[in-house]
Amino acid sequence: MIQTSDITAVILAGGRGSRMGGVDKGLQNFNGMPLALHTLTRLQIGGGVGEIMINANRNLAAYESFGVSVWPDALADYAGPLAGFLTGLEHCETPYLLTVPCDTPLLPLDLAQRLAAALAASDADIAMVAAPEAGKDGHMQVRTQPVFCLLRVKLLESLVRFTQDGGRKIDAWTAQHHNVIVPFDAPGDNPQAFFNANTLAELQQLEAKSA
Repeated sequence: MIQTSDITAVILAGGRGSRMGGVDKGLQNFNGMPLALHTLTRLQIGGGVGEIMINANRNLAAYESFGVSVWPDALADYAGPLAGFLTGLEHCETPYLLTVPCDTPLLPLDLAQRLAAALAASDADIAMVAAPEAGKDGHMQVRTQPVFCLLRVKLLESLVRFTQDGGRKIDAWTAQHHNVIVPFDAPGDNPQAFFNANTLAELQQLEAKSA
């Protein structure tokens, strides 16, 4: 069994926000509060992690005002979510790291607990979320959400090698390790829990649905 104190969470807020017109996504307001602060609050309320940090590359003082450690990417040029994974693993002082993006303000309160239970039961290296998502035809399908992972910190060396070789895709790296997929599509699960707002219009759409 994995203890809460053995898990550190990293909130991934280091992106360019290209699809939002270059704004700092984690600081965009959602129901009157910055997106990243919603994520932080839900992790704190859920109680499944011992420590929380934020990976950000801009406006560091704004993120630091949330009261947790803030670390920029170790890799240059906004190298994507894997850069955040790498930063989190490098600064993680517990055996496990939970990765969550900053733009899913409705994430499940029991996220860490369910991933930890699955990781322990399967003796896996990575537990990854799968959640309902609308396909191009509009039908809902359960798809993996690779930015939501619980990782063993011992994977740091593997990720360093992968990124040094030019690797940038999460799926390509996670495929090298023993994964367990954890579905979040039970009757009581919020189908919007993992909806990520990539544009300001999507953010407003999510805000309207959650009002």
